[in-house]
Amino acid sequence: MTLSSSAFSSRLPMGARFLLLTLSVVLAACEQPDPGPEQPQSMTIAEARGRANGTKVIVEGYVTVQPGTFVSALENEGFAIQDNTGGIYVKLAQKLGFGLGARVRVTGTLNDEFNVRILESEPGSVETLSGTQQVEAKDVRTGDVGESTEGLLVRISAKVTRPINAELPYGYELYVDDGSGEVQVYFHGSAGFDPATLNTLSEGKTIQVTGLSTQYETTLEVAPRQPSDLEVPL
Repeated sequence: MTLSSSAFSSRLPMGARFLLLTLSVVLAACEQPDPGPEQPQSMTIAEARGRANGTKVIVEGYVTVQPGTFVSALENEGFAIQDNTGGIYVKLAQKLGFGLGARVRVTGTLNDEFNVRILESEPGSVETLSGTQQVEAKDVRTGDVGESTEGLLVRISAKVTRPINAELPYGYELYVDDGSGEVQVYFHGSAGFDPATLNTLSEGKTIQVTGLSTQYETTLEVAPRQPSDLEVPL
């Protein structure tokens, strides 16, 4: 006579049946695939900026500062991106080949460096997506450059308030004010500006600057990316 598994188990003592049931549960659990570490979900840049240091995030945006532009002072080959909620600087050790307006997806770890919110990443965690878009700079008052604009591409128009200061090989410091408060314009040595042109920016001269809203420690800055970001009205 052949017994079914249910019939067989019904003939076992209660303790043996419990042991058999427990063993079956354990074996079933062992057969389940390991889901691995939890993967981060894509989010807006504004949401990512609000997460704690050490959090791994995925963001997408358009490049507003091309790779390697600020290497002379920051000593990395990073770049900046922006979506319709905010912007952030991506720290990278190796220079990548895309330019302004490229659409990218970045996986990285949030951190603060020199009091600036950054996303630390690596080349294999940066994906170039289809489509390009040149981000329009936001017009702001010099006194409004700060935490609310950090990471964004901004444009200011103001008068020079102090003589330009060279701190080579890092770059050049210049202070400007439109009447709402003084802010520093930082020309990175690696951004391609002609020193002779910068030395003509004397006190009282009005200039217009487009650049990344950032800071160094407690000094608020606008960092232009290329010579065309500086306009000196006649």
